[in-house]
Amino acid sequence: MSSIPVIALTQGDPAGVGPEILCKLLVDGAYRGHWLPLVVAERQALRAVPDAISRDLEDRWVFVADSPTRQELGELADEQIPVLDPVGEARRVNPGDSGPADAGGALAALDAGVAVVEAGVAEALITAPVSKESIARHHLPDFRGHTEYLAEKGGLERYGRDYLMTFLTPDLQVALLTTHVSLSEAVTAVERERVVEALGLLDRCAGGRIAVAGLNPHAGEGGLMGEEEITELLPAMDQARQAGVGVVGPESPDSLFARARGGEFDWVLALYHDQGLIAVKTASFGSATNWTLGLPFLRTSVDHGTAFGIAGQGVADAGPLANVVETTLRLISGELPRGRRDR
Repeated sequence: MSSIPVIALTQGDPAGVGPEILCKLLVDGAYRGHWLPLVVAERQALRAVPDAISRDLEDRWVFVADSPTRQELGELADEQIPVLDPVGEARRVNPGDSGPADAGGALAALDAGVAVVEAGVAEALITAPVSKESIARHHLPDFRGHTEYLAEKGGLERYGRDYLMTFLTPDLQVALLTTHVSLSEAVTAVERERVVEALGLLDRCAGGRIAVAGLNPHAGEGGLMGEEEITELLPAMDQARQAGVGVVGPESPDSLFARARGGEFDWVLALYHDQGLIAVKTASFGSATNWTLGLPFLRTSVDHGTAFGIAGQGVADAGPLANVVETTLRLISGELPRGRRDR
């Protein structure tokens, strides 16, 4: 067991579907011999999963110390699943109703998951969905999501300077210049320096043919529908090309994603969240992997949220999480996304 990769999986918001999809992912034992899960979840969150799903796992959970070693994990029996409880407190979890303890548990699990990958205990971190609203309301008013939280913990800047939120689907790969900010703030962030740095990071980590989406309709139509393409994007792309980045554009965003799906480009750099995510989720909802570039460790996630409306009902679909695991294993093995060049 010690020779196979270890993947840390966080619970997300305990009141959401995260604990349920983790249980559904692991209940049939299909991971055995391929990878070892290290579940970072509260005991009470796992107990809140409907009995029909969790009862087959109850005897297989093995609760480990806060800082397990690879040797300790490797000594477990094949049927045992290590669980790191980041809270260790007895409490009631109410599926669908995220309170202060749930938001705190989500953050504690994330911090513990980061600790095990930074310590080299796990090769990757897969995060289940958290509630941005609950965490911001109860604990961190400026919280905007996993990506920003992990980047800020690592001392990275915002807007793609040192990290990028990306999405991998079978036929579309999208990076986002900005993430969870208002549309007006995202427009303000379309600046030459930020675009150059984002293109440089995307080229270093992934490479290939990159197309930049225009900000305005028809990529500004020569300034008729907006000046940002002329004043910010074109100079940024010229500078990136001088550094050896294979980039084209800015391209009209209304047709760019279809062209990328057809194989014309390896990557699209979208300029704001919904510009990229509407295309990704329309093309491949449930099969996309959220991959954060620029972190000192491999972190991936599902492309959906906490689904509070169905939490605790036993009907959540673990298929998207299974897809993320498959993609993560390929990333661990070096089978990188389309466009990657040997470095």
